[in-house]
Amino acid sequence: MRPIKRFMSGVVCPRCAQMDTTRMYRDDEREYRECVDCGFEDSMRLDGRPEPKELSTRVSKDGVDPLKNTPATEPEAQPIKFFVNPKLQKKDH
Repeated sequence: MRPIKRFMSGVVCPRCAQMDTTRMYRDDEREYRECVDCGFEDSMRLDGRPEPKELSTRVSKDGVDPLKNTPATEPEAQPIKFFVNPKLQKKDH
């Protein structure tokens, strides 16, 4: 059975800011909303339980190097040496 999708009157899409383009529908566990203009999709649980923890990816990694599968290490600190540009030195006249 396909869910009945209803437009939400007066609702503004969070992504494209168009009014009256968002529709909602629900299944047994979740309530969904989507924009028909820009394709924005969002959902939330009906029972109020929190969403599952975000999966670890290379962007949101938890200290593990994804290529080596080993804990990531901080690079060693190296001193920086500054050299004065001779053209910018003041000349004493």
